[in-house]
Amino acid sequence: MATSGRRAVSRILTYLVLIAAALVTLVPLGAVFLTAIRPQVGVLLGPFSLPDEISLQNFYRAWVTGRFSEYFTNSMIITVSSVAIVLTISSFAGYSFAKIRFPFRDLFFYVTLIGMMVPFQAIMIPLYFLMDDLRLLDTFWSVILTLSAAGIAFGIFMMRSFFRGLPNELIESARMDGAADLTIFARIMLPLTSPALVALLIFQTMWSWNNFIIPLVFIHDRSMRPIPLALMHFQSQYETNYALLAAAVLIGLSPLLVMYILLQRKVVTGLTMGAIKG
Repeated sequence: MATSGRRAVSRILTYLVLIAAALVTLVPLGAVFLTAIRPQVGVLLGPFSLPDEISLQNFYRAWVTGRFSEYFTNSMIITVSSVAIVLTISSFAGYSFAKIRFPFRDLFFYVTLIGMMVPFQAIMIPLYFLMDDLRLLDTFWSVILTLSAAGIAFGIFMMRSFFRGLPNELIESARMDGAADLTIFARIMLPLTSPALVALLIFQTMWSWNNFIIPLVFIHDRSMRPIPLALMHFQSQYETNYALLAAAVLIGLSPLLVMYILLQRKVVTGLTMGAIKG
């Protein structure tokens, strides 16, 4: 009886902690939503007061008048490109470090991990001049290449851990059947890593979509701003329309929320399997 009582208390405490964590996450989001669906005058009543008038006009104004359709497209271009580069390079490199033997393999891997230890702020000034010399300032490529370079080290580390957990017998059997190395990688090994790929896709998407400092350094043209940079300028010199700003924030959050809701099971599976195998 004592054991069952302790289990019940432990379960209740666990649920209380989870409920508290959910409230910490959802309450600010709810406050932003309530602010976005009311006129600017109603914002003065406080974020948690029920609006007297519900309107979607703020979303329309943010999307059209505030040019968020442009900024949304810019963020999509930057995010999709950087995620594609990171997933491609991380998959090939992770497989090579995990399953292919070559001289100094471990040394090269540990050198690659140094990329996880160097913050962007430590190298942003020489990177700025490098992009200037390459004539990439005020282009999407300056942001795409920097975001990709910053995410590749973690991607390789994650994919290598997952590939190491796959049995070598699969590779040996395929080679006995006459399959080439590229065929083994693309048709046999890579499909087995789909949970890890989805988890990496979400991490890199969140990193690229929400990144503020890299576009701030490399992009000065207003028409090329991504959403995080546009939000900083989404106010006048003397006042801020918080209802309009809240609508713009929700527009920026919507792709990430939809993607995570659709892929959350894959993410949990990928992280769990990677932790067990890595």
